[in-house]
Amino acid sequence: MAFAPQIKIPATYMRGGTSKGVFFRLQDLPAAAQKPGPARDALLMRVIGSPDAYGKQIDGMGAATSSTSKTVILSASTRPDHDVDYLFGQVAIDKPFVDWSGNCGNLSAAVGPFAISNGLVDPARLPRDGFATIRIWQANIGKTIIAHVPMTNGAVQETGDFELDGVTFPAAEIELEFLDPAEEGDGGALFPTGHVVDTLEVPGIGSFEATMINAGIPTIFLNAAALGYKGTELQDDVNGDPAALARLETIRAHGALKMGLIKTLEEAATRQHTPKLAWVAQPAGYISSAGKPIAAGDIDLLVRAMSMGKLHHAMMGTASVAIATAAAVPGTLVNLAAGGGVREAVRFGHPSGSLRVGAGAKQENGAWLVAKAVMSRSARVLMSGFVHVPVQES
Repeated sequence: MAFAPQIKIPATYMRGGTSKGVFFRLQDLPAAAQKPGPARDALLMRVIGSPDAYGKQIDGMGAATSSTSKTVILSASTRPDHDVDYLFGQVAIDKPFVDWSGNCGNLSAAVGPFAISNGLVDPARLPRDGFATIRIWQANIGKTIIAHVPMTNGAVQETGDFELDGVTFPAAEIELEFLDPAEEGDGGALFPTGHVVDTLEVPGIGSFEATMINAGIPTIFLNAAALGYKGTELQDDVNGDPAALARLETIRAHGALKMGLIKTLEEAATRQHTPKLAWVAQPAGYISSAGKPIAAGDIDLLVRAMSMGKLHHAMMGTASVAIATAAAVPGTLVNLAAGGGVREAVRFGHPSGSLRVGAGAKQENGAWLVAKAVMSRSARVLMSGFVHVPVQES
């Protein structure tokens, strides 16, 4: 009996923010996977180890969480004034699909360092020391991200003393600017319904005040109290309750429909990456998942967010952009939870600790506009070499 051989593909396993993923140069992928389609999806699922009915991804590079079931494809940009094109694929763990509908803000921090180290950036644009300004085209959502990557002796500096809650060890700080973060596709404007607060009716579950926003990633914000939560929840408080998870997913699906992201509720099952569902509350003290006390006086509000059907262990980078943007617009649920008024930055509490994010908003012709959102992350190469994948059946 003949068995298919394995092929090996150059790849780098990287941490970016509070996520991990497998990074590829487009040119290194097999020819059939260099273009979108079933061959690419099948390859990436096999690399990560999905679909896995056991939910463990033992036979792949994934680590059985939404934060670690991720892939990135990069290439030198053909767009003017950009250095690298960045495509992100969120791989489902127990189902056979890759969700290409949104960005990963955490892994955005690793794009610049990878691009520099893998020859995707013109060397003439790189300082020997200081900060390299890397202009990233985020191909999933058609947006520009500016990464300020520290350089030492002509190489990316990865170590440092910047601490990021949700990441055990300190590293070098990378500042990210998400330019014009309102998504123009799918739902359209910054607030796709035209309102900063809507009433979201979910048959059989209830009626909720909701802020639905397209910024960084489409996100539905609810008040924690309306869900029976306090905003101080940790992962086990939510993820161990199947009934709660099903309820939250139903709410998310109805929100996606109201935002215009899907045409039928059934579509939500194959669009798990977007939109995100989050809940907010006024500041309160709690103990983080790492045992660190978070004082109410040290944060502006509490935020908890769902990712791929589970409560996230920290906060997604793209959702952080949505938080920053919504906080800057008076009257949103995020803004009100933070105390209301005009705000250009907030520090929010999440399960692993806290994070400061910033954005500036203004109104033009009755519509809210945000020029950019800013936050800091870190990134590090964990392993580089090759991934080995059985030859795919045609």
